[in-house]
Amino acid sequence: MEAILSAEQQLLLKQTRETLGDIRDTLAESGANKSDRDALADSVRQLDELFLLVVAGEFNAGKSTFINALLGKPNLLQEGVTPTTSQIYLLKHGENEEQAPREKGVWVITSPVELLRNINIVDTPGTNAILREHETLTADFIPRSDLVLFLTSADRPFSESERAFLSRIKEWGKKIVLVVNKVDMLDEEAGELSKVLEFVTQSARTLVGDIAAVYPVSARLALKAKTGQPNLWEQSGFEPLEQFIAQTLDDIGRFRLKLLNPLGVGVKLVRKQLAAMQGDWDLLETDAQLLNDIEAQMQFFQDDMERNFEARLSEVNNLLYEMERRGDQFFDETIRIGRVPDLLKKQYLEEAFEREVVGETPQLLEDRISELVDWMVEQDLRQWTAVSDHLSRRRQEVDHRLVGQAGPREGTLAYDRQRLIDSIGKSTRKTIKGYDKEREAERIVSTAREAVMGLTASGVGAGLGLALVIATTAPWIDFTGVLAGLSAVTLGLFVFPTRRRKAKKELETAVEEMRHD
Repeated sequence: MEAILSAEQQLLLKQTRETLGDIRDTLAESGANKSDRDALADSVRQLDELFLLVVAGEFNAGKSTFINALLGKPNLLQEGVTPTTSQIYLLKHGENEEQAPREKGVWVITSPVELLRNINIVDTPGTNAILREHETLTADFIPRSDLVLFLTSADRPFSESERAFLSRIKEWGKKIVLVVNKVDMLDEEAGELSKVLEFVTQSARTLVGDIAAVYPVSARLALKAKTGQPNLWEQSGFEPLEQFIAQTLDDIGRFRLKLLNPLGVGVKLVRKQLAAMQGDWDLLETDAQLLNDIEAQMQFFQDDMERNFEARLSEVNNLLYEMERRGDQFFDETIRIGRVPDLLKKQYLEEAFEREVVGETPQLLEDRISELVDWMVEQDLRQWTAVSDHLSRRRQEVDHRLVGQAGPREGTLAYDRQRLIDSIGKSTRKTIKGYDKEREAERIVSTAREAVMGLTASGVGAGLGLALVIATTAPWIDFTGVLAGLSAVTLGLFVFPTRRRKAKKELETAVEEMRHD
């Protein structure tokens, strides 16, 4: 292509290739799917090939007859009232008229027609083709095309399938020329032609915006005019269309469309990828908000648990403080000079202490701790369930938006995100399903019982035992040894108060240890 270009055109071509190379790299880095990247590569390769004119439309629009008339060859493509084009045909210049299959269901037809020296023409299956693979092949050619002639039949203009296919063509940024064929079937005097043209023009512009041109023709009359009945030429309406094609496909026009073709594909794919990235960004923003909501919910849960825990724990502390108060009262009443005979009775003192000070405290402590644990376990499970429900609702919202769409591709943000959400959801559901409230409560109670009740039995017992030993056996042995040297006043003023303070201190220390544990 570059051999026949001016210096200015060669510079434009070079800049276009560089721009397309940047687009290609950007698409690859941003995770565009392979089919989109292949479409861009195909359109870039077209820069080095002849101008590609694609003829599209429904099977009954008369595409084969139209191409035969355009080339002046009545039997080049098979014609008929039934769908005759079941393949994609690529028409190229050749010394002989031949047909040969090519890859992907495409047949190449060569013919010594002068127009084909400068352009290649693609004849496609109808947009309403029975075999959807044909429509797929047609769609593959659209990104590579430089100009699209879209045929619609005057007796059934702008059908639903034509509307859908025309929208897809426009998405690729292609220049579209509308051709209304079979106008010889309309009654021009009755105004049918003008009504059809107005309808087609308005519908097309509403659907896809700017349309290059709209031409009413009769391909059947044009073909007859070129093959022996020239008097039908003017009636066929082909002259304005051929003039448009000639002007459009001159050297400057072909070059311009050649550059616009891959650039249009690139713009379309960049917009598509930007939309996908915006979708990813929106998802991430929503997910971030979800995490913030869960974090706020967890903080509220923690604050609420701490407030309620302190209130419930105060009930346990009150039991311990009450036992400590009874202990102080017991020591005041027991370790004094008037109770010397009782202080010599160790078993009596231990039973009295157990009865008057300890009492039902161990059972009450265990009851309060069990209630506290049950409450903690219930709140914990409720919070797990709330977080799981929150995640499930978010997943359902995303799934609802993706109904009818293929699942996300591996390697994309959407794919990784879905795997992460699935993993979190699965882990959460597994945790909740395997969460045994009774077993968890028993585990916590056992730990608490070992700490609290162990201290009640050993810590307090040891402290109280020490106090009782000091206040009974050992002191009286000492007292007995020095009675001769000490008076009752000395015992009352110095020895017993010291022993009493020490016993109280031991009890206070033991209770404080239980509170902290």
